[in-house]
Order: sequence, then C-alpha cells, then structure tokens
Amino acid sequence: MSHNSFGQLFRITTWGESHGKAIGCVVDGCPPGIPITEAEIQAELDRRRPGQSRFTTQRQEPDQVKILSGVFEDDRTGGPVTTGTPISLLIENVDQRSRDYSEIRDRYRPGHADYTYDVKYGVRDYRGGGRSSARETATRVAAGAIARKILPGVSIRGALVELGGIAIDRDRFDWAETANNPFFSPDAEAAEKWAAHLDEIRKSGSSVGAIVEVVAEGVPAGIGAPIYGKLDQDLASAMMSINAVKGVEIGNGFEAARIRGEENADPMRAGNDGRPRFLSNNAGGVLGGISTGQPVVVRFAVKPTSSILTPVPSVTATGEEVDVFTKGRHDPCVGIRAVPVGEAMMALVLADHYLRQRAQSGSQT
Repeated sequence: MSHNSFGQLFRITTWGESHGKAIGCVVDGCPPGIPITEAEIQAELDRRRPGQSRFTTQRQEPDQVKILSGVFEDDRTGGPVTTGTPISLLIENVDQRSRDYSEIRDRYRPGHADYTYDVKYGVRDYRGGGRSSARETATRVAAGAIARKILPGVSIRGALVELGGIAIDRDRFDWAETANNPFFSPDAEAAEKWAAHLDEIRKSGSSVGAIVEVVAEGVPAGIGAPIYGKLDQDLASAMMSINAVKGVEIGNGFEAARIRGEENADPMRAGNDGRPRFLSNNAGGVLGGISTGQPVVVRFAVKPTSSILTPVPSVTATGEEVDVFTKGRHDPCVGIRAVPVGEAMMALVLADHYLRQRAQSGSQT
C-alpha cells in the first residue's frame, strides 16, 4: 500500500492498523533545536482519546506516546530538543476486541471501505477496518503537536459547529467554552441540545454527522503558492484525508456561490502598520492560494458513523445478499473526536508551508 505520507518539507508517514500491536508515525523534516517533550504530545492526544464520555466509543485506549528517535536531551538547553533527524513516534494498541468483527469478516459494511479495499488489494483487515480505521488519526495528532512547535505566534483552535443538523448560535460563540463540554462546542446551549439528541440517536442504534471548524490565527501574509502549491488547496486535501470527511470549505465556502460579488469581497483600508486592513474575512485568510494575514478558516463535514446497530442491506464477498449491523464500541458521532484531528492537519499544512517559505525566500514573511 502506497500513499501513507503527507507533506513536502515537513513530512509525516503513518503506519499501523486499528487492531494491530501498535500504530505510529515518522516525522521527517522537522528543524533541529525545537524543544519538545512526550508530555506536550500527550496533551494533544488526550483531547482525541476515546472513552472520555458516553458520546464517543468506549474503547479504552490510553494512547500513551513514546518518542523513539529524533529527540535528544541537550544539557545546553536544559531539556529535550529535536535533532533534525526523523522523529519516530509509537502508540501501542491495548484494548482491541477483534472478536466483535468476526461475524462481518466476509460481509461488506455499507458506508465503510470494506468493498473498495477488497477490490483494490484482494485482501482486507476486517478487524475494525484495519488501515482504513480512524484509529490512524491518533498518529496525526501526535505529529501535529510537533508541527505546532515550529509555528511561532500561530494559534490553532477547532470547534464543533453543527451536530445532527443542529447548529450553534454564532452570537454565543466562545472559544473558552470548547473545553467545558464533551463536544468541543463553543456554544453551551448547543452542547446541551446535542447531548439530548445524541442520547436518542445512540439508544436507537444509529448515528449522526457533524461540521467542524478550525481557525488558525497569527498566520503571516505570504504563505502558500499561486498555482499547484495553494495553501487552501493543501488544506482541503489535508481535511479530506481525515476519515469520514465528505466536504471541505475555506472561509465563506459554498455560501460564496449564493451571494453577490460585492457581498463576498473583503474590502480593504490602510492599516497602521503599512499593510492593508481587511474589513471582513470571507476568503478565510487565503487569496490566490497565498495567506493574507487574516485568520485561516476551514470547515469540514463529517458523515454519520457507518458502524451502527441498525441493519442495512449489503452483500458478502461471494455475492450473497445480507443485512449488516456492526457490533462493538463505536462513536455515535465520529465528528466529535475529529476536532483535534482537524487542528493537527491544519498544523501540519502550515508547518510545511512555513518551511517552504523559508526555503524559497529565506524569510518567514
């Protein structure tokens, strides 16, 4: 299987399966001398970790990360720093229940990659989806924690802005609130509605989708390239690579197709620092593939979890018609834990483009 790597100068390669012994990631291209500890990486992993509320899968994985290479305890700096060599990260799987999947080993689960893996490779790991499992995203979050460290002055935050068709009230948007509820919701009232709605969905054996918003503030103007290295192009690719994501928009996104040009344009006035001052940010911080200095805003849509208790018509590998339902421990809304994954992918893209900018112009814009 190819295509397990992402990025150009700041590049990650992930490995491992959902029910294998471990999953991991190799980060290549990280500059030397960047302070990093396992605890800093662990803090990000803990935000994604399963089993933290009744609204996520009850698989109990501690997701304890180990740094195997690329970091050195430097006496001169008083702590561990990157050496500039590949950083290898390991996360052991400790709570697999492969027996939960024994009944669907020859059945294609609707909405999953079972059929497409089988037709492409001629073999598939039916235990939790193997390589196609969202378990792989833990390694991205670990790599994203390192990427954040090489982005000076950049803040990356994510929030769930819609769940099961119930959207937040933008007038109540509060970033601090995302840490106070199990949904990463910036709207406390929406979180209460989601809890009641998801309890009903979970009891019915079904699932719902969600919309995640990720915002990066402090991104300097000039990051990105105008043709095949567009910043928004790479951000869209990054978010679409996340399991269950079926749509991505930058800034005003699809709404831009519904309004007039003067409404969608971002007017400018002279700023005090000699640079233009934007009066709005419909472009989501990117124009012509290059960052404007405005907040970079990305939203992505996550489909309902395909592993559900409700029987769905399908077929077996030999063509027999069957009804399939999935036993085991699954997220009634996988979009909840996609929030820290989206943040990680934003960090990976920005770190890569930041290093590209330094390589091309010798500056950090």
